Amino acid sequence: MHTLEQLCSGELKGIKRLTLSAELSHFPEEIFELADSLEILDLSNNRLSSLPEDISRLGKLKIAFFSNNLLTEVPSVFRECKELYMLGFKANAIETFDEDILPLGLSWLILTDNRIKILPKSIGRLHRLQKCALAGNQIRVIPKEIGECKNLELLRLSANEIEVIPESLLRLPKLSWLAFSGNPCSGYKDVSLPKTAYDDLEVQELLGSGASGEIYKGYSRSLDKEVAVKLFKAEVTSDGYARDEMNAYMSTGEHAHLIKVLAKIDEEGRLGLLLELIPPSFRSLGFPPDFDTCTRDTFAQGREFSAQAVYKVAKAILSASAHLHAKGLMHGDLYAHNILVDEAHHCYLGDFGAASLYEAGNALYEKIEVRAFGCLIDDLLGLCHEKEDALYTRLEAIRSLCMKETIEERPLFSEIVL
Repeated sequence: MHTLEQLCSGELKGIKRLTLSAELSHFPEEIFELADSLEILDLSNNRLSSLPEDISRLGKLKIAFFSNNLLTEVPSVFRECKELYMLGFKANAIETFDEDILPLGLSWLILTDNRIKILPKSIGRLHRLQKCALAGNQIRVIPKEIGECKNLELLRLSANEIEVIPESLLRLPKLSWLAFSGNPCSGYKDVSLPKTAYDDLEVQELLGSGASGEIYKGYSRSLDKEVAVKLFKAEVTSDGYARDEMNAYMSTGEHAHLIKVLAKIDEEGRLGLLLELIPPSFRSLGFPPDFDTCTRDTFAQGREFSAQAVYKVAKAILSASAHLHAKGLMHGDLYAHNILVDEAHHCYLGDFGAASLYEAGNALYEKIEVRAFGCLIDDLLGLCHEKEDALYTRLEAIRSLCMKETIEERPLFSEIVL
């Protein structure tokens, strides 16, 4: 984090990344003095209601964030920013999104938690767009032109007012991670699950945190056992509403590679789940994507997998995914960073924050997630050096089949043989 004093004094000249949160109501002109070097600009958590018309003077700008400001429209000032590929306006007060205002080189767009009602048809001109977050708006209609975004891989549409997802979207050749819960077009199941009182729990150390909440180690007096306690945040996240995630968890049913749901916490001001406590020997298989990989997971430096390890993980996740889709449940975030694995490569698929219920038997939704499964295998094979192994060859063939760009040519999970 930088200060306004540092910026104004010239101390920051030559920096590539500027992060400035100082209750700003106007864009500091001194930022333009960094034009020769500035690549990442983060002015989140300020009070900006407009941006300068000549912001394209920042000729090297690649990434720009303006989360938690007071903007009421998607600014048109970035149209001539030729190097810009990532743009974020999370949690503003944006209502207006005009036609033809974004740079055509954009690959990552974040508009989560605003008030947008209408998406421009020109979104279809963003042919390089790979990742788009639109959860928590008031969108009713997805323009069919989005079917022209042939590189779109991850799309978040949860917590809107969408009645129909156009088939042109569902047939996008690279779409792999889709979330659409909390819309009229998404399904809902009334799942019976025992309730437990928060006061029945001894909440202990934090085990992990994510966009939708925190997971703690705990002890349930009524169950007389150690448990994991997931406590949800109240606000809309990049994946949607907490209650939709809770409903998805409760809809999973029991499976050897899914974390068992034991009970729910549903009290005024507190929403949560009791989950089976996984031994501490389990760790995340990977890490989330970064600025460079955009939609693909990252892994620890030097991480390697044997062909047998990739096979064991793939077989387990295939089984879990077939189980979920038989129930009309799309995970939406089928990634290595949402898989817990131990040294023997036993694993669990977790984190249902992006999960969506749909009418079981709709092959298009399932085949979108089949491509995500192919990407998972692709990522793991990229860290496997046993390329002469018969298992490697077999996994490579399945990877290619799952990632076919013509959606009809992909198998269903139940048709994949490992």
